[in-house]
Amino acid sequence: MAWDFSTDPEFQDKLDWVERFCQEKVEPLDYVFPHAVRWPDPVVKAYVRELQQEVKDQGLWAIFLDKDLGGPGFGQLKLALLNEVIGRYSGAPSMFGASAPDTGNMEILAAYGTEEQKKRWLEPLLNQDMFSAFSMTEPQGGSDPNLFRTYAERVGDEWVINGEKWFTSAGRVADLLFVMCTNGMFVVPRATPGVEIMPEPRNHNHIVYRDVRVPLDHLLGPENGAKVLAQRRLGGGRIHHAMRTIAQCNLAFDMMCERALSRESHGSLIAEHQMVQEKIAESYAAIRMLRLFVLETAWKIDQTSTLEARTDIAAVKFTMARVLREVSYNALHILGSLGTTDLTPIQAMYASAPTMGIADGVDEVHMATVARRVLKGYRPHEGYWPTEYIPAKRAEAWRRMRPVLDARPDLARAAEKYAGHQ
Repeated sequence: MAWDFSTDPEFQDKLDWVERFCQEKVEPLDYVFPHAVRWPDPVVKAYVRELQQEVKDQGLWAIFLDKDLGGPGFGQLKLALLNEVIGRYSGAPSMFGASAPDTGNMEILAAYGTEEQKKRWLEPLLNQDMFSAFSMTEPQGGSDPNLFRTYAERVGDEWVINGEKWFTSAGRVADLLFVMCTNGMFVVPRATPGVEIMPEPRNHNHIVYRDVRVPLDHLLGPENGAKVLAQRRLGGGRIHHAMRTIAQCNLAFDMMCERALSRESHGSLIAEHQMVQEKIAESYAAIRMLRLFVLETAWKIDQTSTLEARTDIAAVKFTMARVLREVSYNALHILGSLGTTDLTPIQAMYASAPTMGIADGVDEVHMATVARRVLKGYRPHEGYWPTEYIPAKRAEAWRRMRPVLDARPDLARAAEKYAGHQ
């Protein structure tokens, strides 16, 4: 029987190193040079490369990739434990070569790209010489691929793409756009003529593709294979979001508890007020349950695949958004007016919770998916009464025990006596 909640000492040493590295080097850098990996200043870039080399020396670069795809091959369980640390610091994922949306794009490039495509795009993305965005959802259909209209027409030795995409995160600053069309997934350099980025929204961009021409070798994977590639990408992305959400919840919880022990109200510490204690207790339980659910799901993926673990991935996805919303809300209240400002991470955390419930598919869709898949394992009962209908269960129990009672008269008399008192 293998049922163990411990971490092997060698990997715990890695986690401890990551924690120290993030506290001592990543967090200070992030406050002095926000989004440092994208700074064009060669002096800043050189310092970032020094820190990233330390990560590479530890064998922790591109931690999300399996060995056969060129990564360290930690598996999802160890990746979850790493993300519990990394996800606490906004600048850490990029320092470990593991920031979205590049991670998902690199994964499908590594899995489906030709050798030439990997050399042209995967290597620069891994080295952070290029950055990318995933252009999937559309204004009229959201994330439902059956409603997409963006299409690539083959004309001679080119694909001509026409369509409109909505909420392409970081599209404005990307070098490459991974565009999901109705007939395939295409890699489109952002500077390609016909790529029009609308003024709003600023961060999650609205992009019009108007007669955008790319060579034939910009098709990633098979023609008409976009849904398969997208599912591969999004399945991993959802569990990775959940891993990092645990880190954010832990950060909110730490702030909540620290504040409760620091602030007085009505003659005592607010930690002594029962309503505050209720928020702390409920937040603690919610985080612990989410963490165990995420770790078990990560373990299932390692033992099987993201496809086999699809039900739990979907359940984790809508659970994490709910827990983040509840915990950050509790923390905001305990911090009081300070929690409503941008002087702590809490306000941004609370504001991001609804986004987490929409990104990578709205929670309601995942709830419906979980319900449908769970119900496949059940069957309707026969007749009027459910399986656990007590009178029927009792009658069946007497039938099953009849041979024993017939062979043991004393036991039969005791049973009949007890039945007479019911």
